[in-house]
Amino acid sequence: MSLEKIAKISLFLLLSGVALNTFAAGDAKAGRAKAATCFACHGEGGNSLNEKMFPSIAGKGATFLYKQLKAFKDGTRNTPNAALMKPNAATLSEQDMLDLAAYFSSQKAKIKPKDKPSMKNPTSKYEGAPSAVMAGDIIDNQLPKGLRLTSAEFNKAKNIYFQRCAGCHGVLRKGATGKPLTPDITRKLGTDYLANFINFGSPGGMPNWGTSGELSKSEINIMARYIQNEPPTPPEWGMKELTGSWKVFVPVEKRPKKQENKLNLNNLFSVTLRDSGEIALIDGDSKKIVKILKTGYAVHISRLSNSGRYLFVIGRDAKINLIDLWMDTPSTVAEIKVGLEARSVETSKYKGYEDRYAIAGSYWPPQFVIMNGDTLEPLKVVSTRGMTVGTQEYHPEPRVAAIVASHEKPEFIINVKETGKVLMVDYSDIQNLKTTEIETAQFLHDGGWDRTHRYFLSAANKSNKIAVIDSKKGELIKLVDVGAIPHPGRGANFKDPDHGHVWATGHLGDNTISLISTQGRKAWTVVRTLKGQGGGSLFLKTHPKSRNLWVDTPLNPDIKISQSVAVWDIKKLEKGFTVIPIAEMADLGDGPKRVVQPEYNEKGDEVWFSVWNGKNQKSAIVILDDKTRALKKVIKDDRLITPTGKFNVYNTTNDIY
Repeated sequence: MSLEKIAKISLFLLLSGVALNTFAAGDAKAGRAKAATCFACHGEGGNSLNEKMFPSIAGKGATFLYKQLKAFKDGTRNTPNAALMKPNAATLSEQDMLDLAAYFSSQKAKIKPKDKPSMKNPTSKYEGAPSAVMAGDIIDNQLPKGLRLTSAEFNKAKNIYFQRCAGCHGVLRKGATGKPLTPDITRKLGTDYLANFINFGSPGGMPNWGTSGELSKSEINIMARYIQNEPPTPPEWGMKELTGSWKVFVPVEKRPKKQENKLNLNNLFSVTLRDSGEIALIDGDSKKIVKILKTGYAVHISRLSNSGRYLFVIGRDAKINLIDLWMDTPSTVAEIKVGLEARSVETSKYKGYEDRYAIAGSYWPPQFVIMNGDTLEPLKVVSTRGMTVGTQEYHPEPRVAAIVASHEKPEFIINVKETGKVLMVDYSDIQNLKTTEIETAQFLHDGGWDRTHRYFLSAANKSNKIAVIDSKKGELIKLVDVGAIPHPGRGANFKDPDHGHVWATGHLGDNTISLISTQGRKAWTVVRTLKGQGGGSLFLKTHPKSRNLWVDTPLNPDIKISQSVAVWDIKKLEKGFTVIPIAEMADLGDGPKRVVQPEYNEKGDEVWFSVWNGKNQKSAIVILDDKTRALKKVIKDDRLITPTGKFNVYNTTNDIY
């Protein structure tokens, strides 16, 4: 054999070896640790429970699987499931893809279950134009035996659904942030598939309720059957019910005329203790708990009166507590229940109307209530049921999401989720209420002000858009296309070194952070897109005195991502993010330990994070020095049960974010 021929064969073998080694380089054990996200759709070990929708991948060739992941990541594969796969693949590194391919190729393919009906765009008709569902309060005995629930199971499932699911999927299960879960869809998916998805979650924002330990196998099975039953319709909640729930514990004339305690109220934090139905008031100077106050279940937000004296908190059960921070020991002075489920409360801020009115919006019934600002006496209730934007079809459950108080006019600005309308409600004469209706995009959720407090930027999350509202002119400026399911909280305002002033949002559905210009000729366009750790982000935050941008990812099913945060140097955005292992700093032991919601202190030199563990596990608040990013303090206390949102009095009063 000639030397030339030997050289050619050697070169061929060498190149072949390199190619083979490229696909053999994956570590199956490492891939197993990363595969939980895939199990939700493709089944544990890659054996699908719904072959028509999600193919089994167990036993497929490693090279084939690697190439599929790479094609989904770079957008060259355009199958019907590409829209689902691309956000999942976007966060994978080259090594991640090799490891996953190695793991699934090593798994044994099981005998496939009988085919289930194919579904093409099964949720689009609901997300575009939901129709009324006939719902009953009794268990349907006509269902197949495997779907029936005992009364005890049904009641337990209703409670779990309210606590964990209704916020995204809706009381009537018609979907918004989350997918529709009406029986015509869920029964086609089947109990095994639904239980699998509930167990493992998804990077698009669906928590891994089972693998995190928050729901047991039994509870997951009950929930998988429950969502195949017709949803019960809750009762309405009018003025009679509002008045019946209203209580004043301390009349206005008997309250302090000046602050009686020695707290630095500007640096006080209201901290939601989600599953205990409480808030903790924490002194930001001493880092000590001032008081634990009983509230509604899972307080969603805390808002301050314009004066900073009164704290309004609203639970998911629609109970509002009005807390007087001037009292010797801050206490609830009034309360009311504005419905059965709610998320938002706000107070009037326009000059001459400061704190005269409070307003709350309900998820159920879909309505808003205007109240007296210092007693919570209900004055007016207004339904938000009506026609959607675009298709202009009737929607029975258009929930009230974010509410902000205009600084330009005596108006409340109200996001109506399912209809896609922003309402500018003029409170200068509530007997002759005038409302400007602005059409934007469906599935409006949260949002906040730009730095001037004139423009309100609001996420239409399942429409993948940000609506920009000019509060001075009372009109839509633009719908800005962003990433998958934006969830900004109130957003973050800062100065991009190349593009000037921007407002930023993170996303539940992908790993991007969109920076939208708020000035000049590029105003209201995305001028930069950052790549973060992954999907499942709820909040991001900075401060006028900070050069850091902090982004959480508590709903990502990868524990390394959900238990840490990403931080960028605003002046060097192109260098990417640094991962800070917040949960590790808390040193809590077992549990999901989701890290959620960065919040600054009054001075803007500390940033606080909640380490949100299970109800029966230890949780904590971790405080970092914002400049050095070093650990400054861990607040541990048995009374800190499932801490989530934190609201600094000064920053919340003055809309600083």
